[in-house]
Amino acid sequence: MSLSRQDWLVLEEAHRERADALTAAHRDRATRAEKHPVWDFLFTYYSYKPAHLRRWHPGAGVELADAGERLDWRWYRAGRSADSAVPDAAAFGREKAELASLIEKMLRRTASRPGQFGCFGLHEWAMVYRADEHRHAVPLRLGQAGTDAVVENHDLRCTHFDAFRFFTPEAVPRNRTSLSRDEQPLFEQPGCLHAGMDLYKWATKLGPLIPGDLLLDSFELARDIRLLDMQAAPYDLSAWDVVPVPIETPEGKAEYVRRQRGFADRGAALRTALLNAWLGAGVRDAA
Repeated sequence: MSLSRQDWLVLEEAHRERADALTAAHRDRATRAEKHPVWDFLFTYYSYKPAHLRRWHPGAGVELADAGERLDWRWYRAGRSADSAVPDAAAFGREKAELASLIEKMLRRTASRPGQFGCFGLHEWAMVYRADEHRHAVPLRLGQAGTDAVVENHDLRCTHFDAFRFFTPEAVPRNRTSLSRDEQPLFEQPGCLHAGMDLYKWATKLGPLIPGDLLLDSFELARDIRLLDMQAAPYDLSAWDVVPVPIETPEGKAEYVRRQRGFADRGAALRTALLNAWLGAGVRDAA
């Protein structure tokens, strides 16, 4: 596939406008050095700045006509016509072989498993269990004793290592499974909120191999999941107009699972799209 310069410049500008709209509130807060306990995560944990998010790419194998300026960009190569440029998946695979293998393994193995929907977002509760200091300097909705009681009255079923690694020492043995970084591909599953958010992480790491619209779709999913993640957390975020999803109640659990299933469906579609954009449909079986 090839795009004329006129066509790809239109796509590039539309991408910038969409990216700017998605990051406007964050950039505005940044001018005032104002922190936000929900939304800052999208720019600190994933370490992808708004300026990076607004940079458009066509995706692997798509040739941009009259794009000689991109030949100096990382993971671009010359196309078939003079002065054209193409995002090069093969070059990425050679230069970042270990990362490429990990991303493909995580995407394919996660996609191959059924979703699990019985965690109820208790990872955030496990991060403050019996703790004197908390990750966010905001009050707990139920107080420390009430929060601890919720953890003690539930079965911890976290499957995501990057959530599990922040559990307090007292919470770690309460989790149904002990998780490690090396074993992360063995336990990742599509019902996990963090596995859905991490689709954005994988998209950013693949850089120009991922089309701009797919990158922003992944960001929007991460944004929407992040809201539920913090609505279901033990924190009192009323000062930021965050309405809690009280997962300590039957009604809260039902709402959490309903929205979790919706995110899993969106994530499944994006997971397939990322693989197809990067490697092409049907390339290699799950590792």
